[in-house]
Order: sequence, then structure tokens, then C-alpha cells
Amino acid sequence: MNPDNNMPEEQKPVAYDSQGRPLYAAPPVQQQQVHFSRAVEPEKPKISPEVQQKHDESVRLYPWLNLSEAEYVISAVRRHPIGLILPVAITIFLIAAILSILINYDLILQSAAIGTLPDAPTAWFIGILLAALFGIGGYIAVWVYTSNRFFLTNESVIQEIQTSLFSKHEQTVSLLNIEDASFYQKGILQSMFDYGLIRLSTEGDETTYRFSYVAHPKQQIATLNNAVEAFKNGRPLEH
Repeated sequence: MNPDNNMPEEQKPVAYDSQGRPLYAAPPVQQQQVHFSRAVEPEKPKISPEVQQKHDESVRLYPWLNLSEAEYVISAVRRHPIGLILPVAITIFLIAAILSILINYDLILQSAAIGTLPDAPTAWFIGILLAALFGIGGYIAVWVYTSNRFFLTNESVIQEIQTSLFSKHEQTVSLLNIEDASFYQKGILQSMFDYGLIRLSTEGDETTYRFSYVAHPKQQIATLNNAVEAFKNGRPLEH
């Protein structure tokens, strides 16, 4: 059976050469390969109205955070106020001691040897100056303490670390990289006032992140673990 009989007329050879190879009036049509170019920008994921509303609200409340298009803040965790007791108490004690000395300065002058102490106006000037400096120092200590916080979002944990008046840095950990999240409470005070330390460990680089004086640490860890599980499984976060 001649296979050329099953071919369309336009694809049949018109003759054969001396070696039996077919000759065509036109070269046979070859199948062309089609190449599709990839889009320059990937298609943006669809954001539900609920997520968009939460994102817009987070941007309004925390404009300094670098949030992605579908990212929103679940909780803003601040330090427990119990950590302010020591710096506030020291500041109040020092200012009270200075004022007490100034109020009773006349009696101090009478009991002291003549010429060993400055006069009353000079003493008041020095005392008020010292009290103001102690007050400013106490305010700075409180501001540095309260400026340490971390934000849990539906995609990451953002930690703001303030170590001094002019020293601050930020750490961002993706929920995808969090391997373990736990909390610690030690001693009667931490259990009584419900504060403690939160510890996060990440995969790969084995980095550990700590945040101390966290109010309600057990509740915060439960919320964080729920967010991590939801993010890794690709499901909406359940509140």
C-alpha cells in the first residue's frame, strides 16, 4: 500500500529523484512552536473587602509600619506597666529629697557652720535645676520603656526595640519562619500581675527573639500561634 495515497493532494510529492527521494512543489508545512512571554508584573492577588478594611485601619493607626497590601495588625503588644515602678519611684524619691532640703534650708543654714553652705537663693537655683534634670531623666526612662513593643500582623511579627534616647532598631519576622513561640513566667510577681517573657525561634538561622514584661503572655502566645497556623495553612485568621 502506498502511504502517499493517504496524504492530502497539496502534501503529495510531484516526482522522485534518481535515489527515490520525493520531490514537492512546495515544502511541507511544519508545525510552528508558539512561545508565550511572561507578564512583566505578576497578577496581584485579590483582596477581600474585609481584609482591605482591616489594612486601611491599620495604616491609619500605625502609619510608620511598613505593611504589605493585604497585611493588617492583629494586636499591638506593649510592656506591662509594672516595669515602670522602679524608675518612677527613684525619680519621685530624688525630687522629693531635693524639695525637702530646700524647704528646710534655713534650718540647715542655722545648724551648719558659717560659710560652708551657699546662701538660700543659690541653693534654690541649684536644687530646682537638679530636680528638673531628675524629672527629665525619669521621663526619658519611661519613654524608652514604653517605646519597646511588638506588633502581630496576619503576615509577620514586627518588633520595635528602643535601648536609649537615640538608639532604636526594628526587627521583622515572617510568620512562615516562626518555628516555636512560647512564654515564661517566673516568680510570684509575674504570676500575680500576669506578665512575663515571650520567646520566638525561627527556622534555618536558629535566631531567637525575646520580648520581656509582656502583659497577659499566655493570651498573646495563643493569638500568635493561631496567626502562624493560619498563615502557613493559607486560611483566613479566626478571631
